[in-house]
Amino acid sequence: MFKVLAVTAAVSAALGGAQNASAQSAQLVAAAKAEGELTVIALARSWCGYGKMIDAFKAKYGIKVNELNPDAGSGDELEAIKANKDNKGPQAPDTIDVGLSFGPQAKAAGLLQPYKVANWGTIPDSVKDAEGYWYGDYYGVLAFEVNTDLISKVPTDWSDLLKADYKNSVALAGDPRSANQAIQGVYAAGIATGGGDATKAAAAGLKFFGDLNKAGNFVPVIGKAASLAQGTTPIVIRWDYNALADRDALKGNPKVQVVVPKSGVVAGVYVQAISAYAPHPNAAKLWMEYLYSDEGQVAWLDGYCHPIRFTDLVAKNKLPKAMLDKLPPAEGYAKAVFPTLDQQNSAKETITKQWDTLVGASVK
Repeated sequence: MFKVLAVTAAVSAALGGAQNASAQSAQLVAAAKAEGELTVIALARSWCGYGKMIDAFKAKYGIKVNELNPDAGSGDELEAIKANKDNKGPQAPDTIDVGLSFGPQAKAAGLLQPYKVANWGTIPDSVKDAEGYWYGDYYGVLAFEVNTDLISKVPTDWSDLLKADYKNSVALAGDPRSANQAIQGVYAAGIATGGGDATKAAAAGLKFFGDLNKAGNFVPVIGKAASLAQGTTPIVIRWDYNALADRDALKGNPKVQVVVPKSGVVAGVYVQAISAYAPHPNAAKLWMEYLYSDEGQVAWLDGYCHPIRFTDLVAKNKLPKAMLDKLPPAEGYAKAVFPTLDQQNSAKETITKQWDTLVGASVK
C-alpha cells in the first residue's frame, strides 16, 4: 500500500509540475501578447537563420518584432541599452545577442536582468551565468569566405593570406575595435601564427594583421555578402554560418567556397540576455523560451549555427541528418579550440586598444 501511495504521490507531483509549467507558459504568452511588441538588435536576417526565426515567432504569437541595426557589433548593442535607458519606444532593445566576453561585461555594468528558460538545465554550465543574466545560444568557427570567380587559388590556412596572390583581397566582417566577430578573427590568426599559445594570440594576431596591411592585402572595409560579390572584399574572414548562408543566398553568382583553415580554428560562442531596461520584458522572456525550445534550436542549425543544446538534441535524435550534412567536413571542426572567458577578455582588451597603433587601418 505504501509503495502504491508513494508512486501515486510521485505521479501527482510530476503532473502538478507539468501543469504548473504549462500554466506559467500560458501566463507568459498572455503577458507578452499584451505588450504586443519585441525589439531585437544586431540580428541580420541572414545571420544564423534569424530571418526565418523572427518570422516564425511573429506568426506563432502575433507579436510585432522591431529589428534594430542588423549589422551592429556586440559593443554597439551594449551602447544601445545605455543610450536608451529611459526610452520606452522601439529604439530601446529588449534583448541582445553578443559575443561571450560581452555577457559578463554587460552584467557588471548593470545592463541585464536575469531569466532562466525552461530548458536551462540543458545549457552547458561553462557557457551560462549561474544567476541567469546571460546564457550561450549557438557557436561557430572562423572561416574564409572566398569569391572563387575572382580568387582562383583558394587559401587553405592563415599564412596563405600574406601571399602576393591576395593583394587588396582580405577583409574582416566587422571593426576589430568593437565587433566580436572581428576581434575573434584577429585572435584566430594569432592562435595560428603564435604557435597555439593563447597568452600570445592577441599580440600575434595584431602582428599578422599589421603585416597583412603592410603587404597591401588587407582591405579596411567591413566584409559582407555584397562586398564579396562586388569584388571589394573577395576574401572575408567570418563565422562559418554567415559564410555558408551567403553561399546559399548568392546562388552561384558569384561562386563561393567556405574554408575552415588548417590551423587556428577558433570557435566562438554567442550569448543571449535581456536588457535591464527592456520596455517589453515579457515578450523578451517569451522570445528566449522560443530560442531555447527544440524548435528554436533546430532553426539555428538550419541557419548553419551549432545550437548550444546540440549535444542534448543529438541524444534525443532531434536534429535532421540533412541539416548536419550541409555543414563543412567534420574534421575541420574537430580541431576547434574554445577560448575561455578570461582568454577572450584578455584578448579583447589587447586587440581593441592596440589595433590603431599596431595595424593602423580604420575599418568602416
